[in-house]
Amino acid sequence: MVRTRSLGRALDQAIGKALGKREASDDDNDAPKRNVIELKLFSHGRKMTKFGRPAPKIEGLVATSRLSPLIACSLDTIDRGLMFAFVERWHKETSSFHLPVGEVTITLDDVASLLHLSIIGVFHSFALLHIDDVVYMLVELLETKINACHWIIAVRAYLLHLLGCTLFANKSATHMHVVFLDAPRDLTQSGTYAWGIAALVYIICIYEHFLYIGSAIAAEDYDERRLHACRWTSSKTLPVSTYCRGLDRLTPDVVCWIPYGDHHSFREFKVISLFSGHLRWGPLTVIHRPESVVRQFGYIQTILPHPATPLISVEEMDDRWM
Repeated sequence: MVRTRSLGRALDQAIGKALGKREASDDDNDAPKRNVIELKLFSHGRKMTKFGRPAPKIEGLVATSRLSPLIACSLDTIDRGLMFAFVERWHKETSSFHLPVGEVTITLDDVASLLHLSIIGVFHSFALLHIDDVVYMLVELLETKINACHWIIAVRAYLLHLLGCTLFANKSATHMHVVFLDAPRDLTQSGTYAWGIAALVYIICIYEHFLYIGSAIAAEDYDERRLHACRWTSSKTLPVSTYCRGLDRLTPDVVCWIPYGDHHSFREFKVISLFSGHLRWGPLTVIHRPESVVRQFGYIQTILPHPATPLISVEEMDDRWM
């Protein structure tokens, strides 16, 4: 695991004060324990705000990675009670939430609309690293000697910080796994990855479908050309029990099954969103089964046979995806 603060110091040496501003650590948010589940949440919105946008000299290279939309999509605070209530209803076997109204899941269309990340491209593959490989990779990719490549180094450090605060954030709040540094190793290659798959594997979003459950406030300056995730601003949190009661009383008429109708006028729906099968990012995999949540695509849900999820190889996953 690598401290993002250490990467920030490397970034200082590469491009100076334009990107080297120190960020204050966000406070840990330890969710209340309920039953035997412990949920620990962190928000890196303030970190990204303090860190700022990339310097003009590297902005184009950052855009080449197709990760620029992530710069503006972090919340300053997270509704712990809301997240906890939904985590209790998540079933990893079906990759969906089991609610009184039926199954609801995070689809490829959700991540494409919310984050404007590409859902077309290749899966990223990486292997576990020995400590010697980690040291070599850090020296190779983040070496901070001033030379012709120092802007490339700055881009890699910036992207690693961006990913560590968004897609690959973890409960440590200040660390991320060094294996993710391999993704921006070749900046031209990183732009071909289906980053939306990484979002689907690692994160979930709730406000769009359950307007009457969450306490978020619609942003006054939002328009449909922006990321749909920017539609909401964080609000006060409510007790977990309040959200649980709301979910237990949920009826189909208060669920927003198709929240992106207006948004698709500016960002078209991708047919690949209906892909059914395994999605992966490195060794982590999820099952994407849009046929079990067709109401989220405007259709009438039917009863499906029990899903067969045979174990398949990485090569078979890639072949079926592409």
